[in-house]
Amino acid sequence: MTEGSGTDWMAVAADLDAADPLAGFVDRFEPAEGVVAYFDGNSLGRPVRGTAHELARFVQQDWGTRLIRGWDEAWMRWPEETGDLVADAALGAAPGQTVVADSTTVLLYKVLRALADAQVTAAPDRTQIVVDTDNFPTDRYVAEGVVAERGMELVWIEADPASGVTVDQVDAVLGERTAVVLLSHVAYRSGFLADAATITRRVHAAGGLVLWDLCHSAGSVPIELDAWDVDAAVGCTYKYLNGGPGSPAFAYLAQRHHATVRQPIQGWMGRRDPFLMGPGYEPAPGVRSLVSGTPPVVGMVPLRLSVAQLAEAGIEAVRTKSLALTDLAWQIVESWPAELGVSIASPRDHARRGGHLTIRRHDFADVNARLWEQGVIPDFRAPDGLRLGLAPLSTSFTEVATGLQAVRAHLA
Repeated sequence: MTEGSGTDWMAVAADLDAADPLAGFVDRFEPAEGVVAYFDGNSLGRPVRGTAHELARFVQQDWGTRLIRGWDEAWMRWPEETGDLVADAALGAAPGQTVVADSTTVLLYKVLRALADAQVTAAPDRTQIVVDTDNFPTDRYVAEGVVAERGMELVWIEADPASGVTVDQVDAVLGERTAVVLLSHVAYRSGFLADAATITRRVHAAGGLVLWDLCHSAGSVPIELDAWDVDAAVGCTYKYLNGGPGSPAFAYLAQRHHATVRQPIQGWMGRRDPFLMGPGYEPAPGVRSLVSGTPPVVGMVPLRLSVAQLAEAGIEAVRTKSLALTDLAWQIVESWPAELGVSIASPRDHARRGGHLTIRRHDFADVNARLWEQGVIPDFRAPDGLRLGLAPLSTSFTEVATGLQAVRAHLA
């Protein structure tokens, strides 16, 4: 479609909203006064309605009346219980393999270091950790740190920011020295969706292990960690999982690794019997061993509420709407005149597109700042990308059309 065709995008969006089976979920999030269009759900999700009430109830009742008894009655089990809720709603993982604890960075370090140690112990020549140049900075920094600590070698995949890491690129770096491959399921800049199932098989065939970063896919893209035979995964909960700023991350470790993979931060809450307070460290059985310190219980309260809503909607329905939202955004941007100099830096193919769309223009840093002033909120990623993070449960098609109309007005 072209601008010359006179397409009424607001009317198109209204028709899509009328036919949307998930439309009712949009009003189940807290309203944001002054916000015309929120395009940053892939960075910080909106709060579910009732979060403030649930937090107040927790303070007044669970914490306020049960006090220290709350640990014995419930909270000690929350890392695994909340992990299972996330796993069921978003990860395609059976119970007993996921915990919620710590930040994404801390969990990435724990799991990557643990997998690397296990590989070197089993095969001393496996000293290479693979990561791509366009991976999120935290992933790259953590990998660099683990390599420095363990005297290992970092192998870089030169990733195209517009196309992401491909199976062929992974094949090209695998070998007898490969220990662990750390990749993002959805690229944070372009939204490229990696072929996790095939890449995992190829890495296993070479004798390596795979750690997937699910920060930009959990809650927007169907994930099948068990079916894909994934070794481990880590992700945040404040994007599409709507857990709130700084909400604790999750870590998945496949059942088959529980007896041999040992994480390096040995805290009392990950011990077999923490209240024994005894000498020496004996890891707790199962995935509980990934826990180190006191679980972030208050931070799990909003997450448990939002994950229940995601489970109600169903991840397949969420994915269907996600693709429809980004399709609409794609069509609108594609209709703009070529002389505006806007290009789309995300895959068009549904099989390779995650939950967000990135558009490019040389002055988008300045445009983004002006948009924020008028309540249209995408985010900017250097050097020239404007990300449209369209969270399916909280975003309407009309919101997409309205926000892009504002973007277009700034480009004249």
